[in-house]
Amino acid sequence: MGKTLAEKIFDAHRVDMPFPDTHVLKLDRVFCHEITTPIAITDLMARGLDRVFDPEKIKVVIDHVTPAKDSKTAEQGKILRDWARRQDIKDFFDIGRNGVCHAIFPEKGFVRPGFTVIMGDSHTCTHGAFGAFAAGVGTTDLEVGILKGVCAFHFPKTIKVVLEGTMREGVYAKDVILHVIQQLTVNGATNMVIEFTGPVVDAMSMEARMTLCNMAIEAGGTSGVCYPDMTTVEYLWDFIKEEYPSKEAALEDYSQWVSDEDAEYEKVLKIDVSDLEPMVTFGYKPDQVKPVREMEGEKLDQIYIGSCTNGRIEDLRVAAQVLKGQKVSDDVRAIVSPATPNVYKQALKEGIIEIFQDAGFCVTNPTCGACLGMSNGVLAEGEVCASTTNRNFNGRMGKGGMVHLMSPATAAASAIAGKIANSPLYKG
Repeated sequence: MGKTLAEKIFDAHRVDMPFPDTHVLKLDRVFCHEITTPIAITDLMARGLDRVFDPEKIKVVIDHVTPAKDSKTAEQGKILRDWARRQDIKDFFDIGRNGVCHAIFPEKGFVRPGFTVIMGDSHTCTHGAFGAFAAGVGTTDLEVGILKGVCAFHFPKTIKVVLEGTMREGVYAKDVILHVIQQLTVNGATNMVIEFTGPVVDAMSMEARMTLCNMAIEAGGTSGVCYPDMTTVEYLWDFIKEEYPSKEAALEDYSQWVSDEDAEYEKVLKIDVSDLEPMVTFGYKPDQVKPVREMEGEKLDQIYIGSCTNGRIEDLRVAAQVLKGQKVSDDVRAIVSPATPNVYKQALKEGIIEIFQDAGFCVTNPTCGACLGMSNGVLAEGEVCASTTNRNFNGRMGKGGMVHLMSPATAAASAIAGKIANSPLYKG
């Protein structure tokens, strides 16, 4: 019987099976940020275990509240900063060089096909877009990963999502993943890997694939994965060109990280996206999804464009198409946060930042802050936000606030309208 991509990665990284269905895997990368990692650092220090398994394989960023908004967040940053220096971790991205973790780490070439990656962050599944097994973990697993370079998992069952057809103009990866979550439900992929395949995925950019994998956790998935192909090689080429004589050679090597045709799946979900419309969430669960046209006219107080889901240059370009020559409604406030310094610089170069500012957007530094209601766009009680982020739980962006998840195109159109609205880019 053939094997899935995830099963192949497990087989290649397994170092122990201390109990039935407990697979201890060697880690290729351990990612860290200032909200969850200081807890692990402090505990390791208290145990007399202030060391790391390999400083070259640990990547660190301050991104969730940046710059610090109060003494507590300043202390979190200090713990992480001092630890990175103490452990001689070279890839530490401090204030001014930092970006949203799940955007800056791929951008730096830290994720490769076949890798195992953990982080104390639920949206670590984003990195599976490269054909890696990437999972968010708790404090204990993070501590063990930092100290020993291993992590224990159950053997992964996989749901295969085959995306077929042709996406309409004005429909994006965010609309696709919202529809997939609607089909699977928030618990439909619990403790499983979601494998995104099919001609629609093959045609997507790496940015779009990361959007898909980013929200696998919203259906309960441990990780989302895509098969590595020439698009993957092209994205990584500047980082791998010394390792391979040609792009074709790199592709041949990476092709080992593709599921076998006779691999066994827990479930196969085929979706034809040809008739898919722009989608938006309602309520407080990511599987509560409707077409935008059914929500048009709903009241908004804030628009937010950014995050590890939709804060990359591709996302900002789409939003700028909608916003060019337009103004944000007086009824709402609007915020955009480019996901990394490189995204910010590219947006400046292309005139995108100017378009946002002319429209009336507040442009912030790269940060996760608003997404989880910590800074740079927190909602007041009773306020409603149209957001390109990934989670719409009750109070997610602020106590008593509501979040409607949508694509950057829909968010930009909603900013102009002052209420939920379909983008003029959508040709339905």
